[in-house]
Order: sequence, then C-alpha cells, then structure tokens
Amino acid sequence: MEYLIGVMLTLAVAAFAAVIGFDRERAFYPTVLIVIASYYALFAVIGASTRTLIVESIIAGLFVLFAVAGFKGSYWLVVAALVGHGVFDFVRHFFIDNPGVPQWWPGFCLASDVVFGAWVAVLIITRRQPPVNRLTL
Repeated sequence: MEYLIGVMLTLAVAAFAAVIGFDRERAFYPTVLIVIASYYALFAVIGASTRTLIVESIIAGLFVLFAVAGFKGSYWLVVAALVGHGVFDFVRHFFIDNPGVPQWWPGFCLASDVVFGAWVAVLIITRRQPPVNRLTL
C-alpha cells in the first residue's frame, strides 16, 4: 500500500506544482531532492541515534551536492539523484540501522523518488524544464 500511496501522492504534488507554476523555477526539483534527502536525518533524530544522524547527514549532503550540480548544470543529475535515492531507500537498511524510520517509509519513498525522477525526465525530454541560471552562485 505504501508504494501506491507514494506514487499517487507524488503525481498529485507534481501535477499541482505544474498547474500552479511552482516547477517553472529551476530550483523547484533540486529543492524537492534536498528535502527528500533530509528525512533520514530527521528519522535519526527521532530515533535518538547520534552516530546514525552523522551517517545520514553525510549521505544527505551527497544528495545536496547532486541537487546543486543539477541546478547549476545538467538537470539530468537531479533525475539521477532522485532515482538513485529511490534505489538507496530500497537497500539502505542493509547498511544503516536507523531506528526512527517508520516501517512503511522505504517503500513509500522509493515509489515517490522514482516517480519524481521520471517526471523530471519527461520535463527534460519535452524541454519544459527552466533554463540554466549561470548568474547564481
């Protein structure tokens, strides 16, 4: 059920962003990626694990780097990081013990991340993503 909810909620958010115009800004989907990547750090805080918080923060930082690189350069990096985070959701429990993660979260987030990644890929292919803003730092 978490997979279905992840897909449906993500399609609703992406459609809402398109209709309202939020996704006209190039920073929108990189920001989505940053927020998605930060949840596991939040779960580490909930689980009261300092060691896990450090590990999750480092991993989130890598996704933040992809978000920035995708914002500044190729938007395909945002797609790769979104889908990559979905794969990470599926396998992370083999490597990281984070007691704050809800049991349903990995499946929900996997579905959500992959749908967001596919959505952004469609935007790129149909040339509807905003142009690169080289004036920002």
